[in-house]
Amino acid sequence: MAPPTVVVAGAMANKPANGGEAWVRLSWIRGLQRLGCDVWFIEEIQEQHCTDDLGAPSPFAASVNLRWFRQMTAEFGLTDRAWLCCDNGAVEGPMSPLPEEVASGALLVNISGHLRDPVLKALFANRAYIDIDPGFTQIWHAQGNAGARLEGHDVHFTIGANIGRSNCSIPSDAVRWRHVRPPVVLADWPVAPSSSFEDAGLCFSTIATWRGPFGPIEFDRRRFGLKVHEFRKYIDLPRLVPARFEAALAIHASEVSDLELLAENGWHLVDPARVAGTPHQFAAYVRASAAEFSVAQGVYVESHSGWFSDRTTRYLASGRPVLVQDTGFSDTLPVGKGLVTFATPAEAIAGAQTIIEDHDAHALAAREIAETYFGSDEVLTVFLQQCEDS
Repeated sequence: MAPPTVVVAGAMANKPANGGEAWVRLSWIRGLQRLGCDVWFIEEIQEQHCTDDLGAPSPFAASVNLRWFRQMTAEFGLTDRAWLCCDNGAVEGPMSPLPEEVASGALLVNISGHLRDPVLKALFANRAYIDIDPGFTQIWHAQGNAGARLEGHDVHFTIGANIGRSNCSIPSDAVRWRHVRPPVVLADWPVAPSSSFEDAGLCFSTIATWRGPFGPIEFDRRRFGLKVHEFRKYIDLPRLVPARFEAALAIHASEVSDLELLAENGWHLVDPARVAGTPHQFAAYVRASAAEFSVAQGVYVESHSGWFSDRTTRYLASGRPVLVQDTGFSDTLPVGKGLVTFATPAEAIAGAQTIIEDHDAHALAAREIAETYFGSDEVLTVFLQQCEDS
C-alpha cells in the first residue's frame, strides 16, 4: 500500500531568521516522514510582508523571506517537496507536481490555519487544523475574528490540553477540540553531554519574544495579559538564585525601562537572531544551557489552558531540566522531576534550587518525559489515527 500523502502548511518564510519557529513546522514534517508518510510542505506569503535584511519592504523575488525558505528547504531535504506561494502570483517550488495535484486524496495538516486558499483547501480528502496558540484562537473565533481561520476543516486539534474541559475558561464555541502534544523528533534532539551549574557559563536560559506576536486579548469582560506581564512578576529571580539567568530575548530597543529593569536584576540578554537564528544554532543554544527557565503568555496561564511550549520539549529531549510556569499542563503531565513548575515567585525560587542541587537526576528525568510524552512517533501515530477516524 502506498504511504499516506500529507501536506503540512505553515509559516516559515514568514518568520525568517527564527530557528525556533522553523523547528515547529519541521517537527511535524520530519515526524510524519519517520512514520512513512509522503510529506510535502506549502506556505503562503503576502508580498507586502516581504522585507530585505534590514527589515525594509522588498519585492518577493529579492526578499529575505524567499532566501530563508530556500535555505530551510535545502537543509532539510525539501527543495523538491515544498512550495512558497506569493499573492503576486509567484510560486517557488516544483512545477510538477503542482500543489493541486498533490492535494487530491491527501491529508492537510494546517498549522494555525495557515493555508487559506479555499479552492486549494477544498481539494484535500481530509483537513486537520492545528492550534498552537490556545486561547487566542478560540477567543478570536468566538468573537467572529477572521484571524482564527477554523472554517473548512474536518477535524480540529489544539496543544491546549485542557480546552473543552470544565477547569478551562477558554470557550470551545461548539468546536470539538481534540488534544495533541507538540511533537519532538527525538533523533533530532539527542541527549547533550552532562553538565551542571558548576561548569563555567552554564545557566538557566530561554529563547523568547518579550511581547509576543499578539496584543492583549479580552473575553467575557476579562483582559488577558502577555508574556511581558508574566515575566515582570519574576524579574528579580537572578538576584535570589545562585545561578546565571540568560535570555535570547527579542525585545525592541525602545523598551528602555524594561531593558533597564532586566539589567538591574541580573538578566543576561543575548540576540536571538545571533544565537538561535537557524535551527542548528537554536539546538546548539539549548545544548549549551544547563536548564530552561520560562514564563508563559498570560492567557495560557490565567485560563488554565494546559498549553505546553514546543521549545520546552526540545530542552527536555536534550536532557535539560526545565523550570516553567504552570498553565494547567500539570493536570496531564508528571511534574517535580525534570519538569519543574511554578505559579508564584517563591515556587520559582524553590524550583530553581532543587534543579541546581540535583541536576543529574533532573536531567535524566527530563529526557524520560520527552520520550514518554512528546516523542513524535507516538504523538503523530495517535494524531493520524484520529484524523482517519474523523
